[in-house]
Amino acid sequence: MSSLSAASVEASAAIEGAEQKKPLKPCCACPETKKARDACIIEKGEESCTDLIEAHKDCMRALGFKI
Repeated sequence: MSSLSAASVEASAAIEGAEQKKPLKPCCACPETKKARDACIIEKGEESCTDLIEAHKDCMRALGFKI
């Protein structure tokens, strides 16, 4: 293994360790579904966006949040 590859492996392991110590906050989880949901609610109203709202809830549940 080259020294560049070894450094990459060590850096990614350090990043993973930092992520494990810091729990994911609900505000930062599922940014793609959150953005789509929020834009839809602003433009069309909550009643018209139930599919996007449920998709965001599913994403949050998949990450371990109790919703």
